[in-house]
Amino acid sequence: MGRSPSSLRAARVAVAAIFFVNGTATANWLVRIPAVQRKLGLSEGELGLALFGVAVGALVSMPWTGRLVARFGSKRVTQVAAFVFAAVFLLPPLAPNGLALFVALVILGAGHGALDVAMNAQAATVERQYERPIMTSFHALWSLGGLVGATMGGVIASRGVGLMTHLGALALVVVLVAGPITSRMLPSAADMTPGHASAGRPHGALVALGVLAFCVLLAEGAMADWSAVYLRDVTNAGPGLAAAGYAAFSLAMASGRLVGDSLRLRVNAAVLVRSGGALAALGLASGLAFESPWGAIVAFGAVGAGLSIAFPIALAAASALPGTSPGPAIATVSTFGYAGFLAGPPLIGFVAEGTSLRGGLVVVVVSCVVVAALAGGLRRATARGVQEHQEPSAETPRAAA
Repeated sequence: MGRSPSSLRAARVAVAAIFFVNGTATANWLVRIPAVQRKLGLSEGELGLALFGVAVGALVSMPWTGRLVARFGSKRVTQVAAFVFAAVFLLPPLAPNGLALFVALVILGAGHGALDVAMNAQAATVERQYERPIMTSFHALWSLGGLVGATMGGVIASRGVGLMTHLGALALVVVLVAGPITSRMLPSAADMTPGHASAGRPHGALVALGVLAFCVLLAEGAMADWSAVYLRDVTNAGPGLAAAGYAAFSLAMASGRLVGDSLRLRVNAAVLVRSGGALAALGLASGLAFESPWGAIVAFGAVGAGLSIAFPIALAAASALPGTSPGPAIATVSTFGYAGFLAGPPLIGFVAEGTSLRGGLVVVVVSCVVVAALAGGLRRATARGVQEHQEPSAETPRAAA
């Protein structure tokens, strides 16, 4: 199984590049959603219903992608998923009405979900063979790609470039770069497990990791949808200061991911996730206790910093659990996480309706506490391939890595 250092480095660069490309492409689409809404004359409610198609497609495709990774290997599935993901960018601009847009976004969501699972499976395989933690750096590059893509897309949109021209050019670029990038990934044999292609129901430690991922992404979705509203309505912050809440969260999360692998070399993964969950819970609880806008901004930053590396660690841990196949395991945890991202914002709105927005955000505090409580389950992954960082002579499981 030993790979030459050069081939491993090439695979690492390839995975990093596909994460960056994915983040960049996704952000380019997100900044053009208002243009799609205007083109079709959709109300906010109609647009929201159409956008739900992305979630439907992703939740359907993720489990199936895990099985395909087990059968064919993550390299081959990543190659196909990248081309599919690029091609379906052409569908939303072609939609003539809201229903057609919903169908287009189901397909787009399926492509995105498939690429997400496949590239994370390849990332976990590369990390296992590296025998040291590198997973969070890939997720940091996804975040960086999102920042670059949002800036790029905003400039393109501001210059009046049409939807089809913009997204068509984006699709072409992704197609052109995906082939050379994915060709340098580890071969399919590195993580093919055909005997596990038909995954049964998840249970035990895998479910615990899924719940952890659910709670992490619930908090992330809450910060995306409610941080600015909280600052505006509860702390009476102006529009600019209200936007700073999510900016603080995003910056702290990206920064945490950039240093996450270095931290994981020195501190056990379970300790890191437990400490991060506690930081997020205590920080947000403190911020909610007062009506200070700057206190809330610092609190949202604490959530971003505390949870920054928990999801990448959970994915790596799932891929390293004994008795599981990396592809289906990562698909399971990703599906749990995506469900949390979708469920969090409406759940908080429901609780806020009966109490207050401060009360609604207590849901996030509870989620962070659950993350800290479930961190101990990460130790179960040490049986497979990646070394525990505090035991230099043992192999560090991708998970704890």
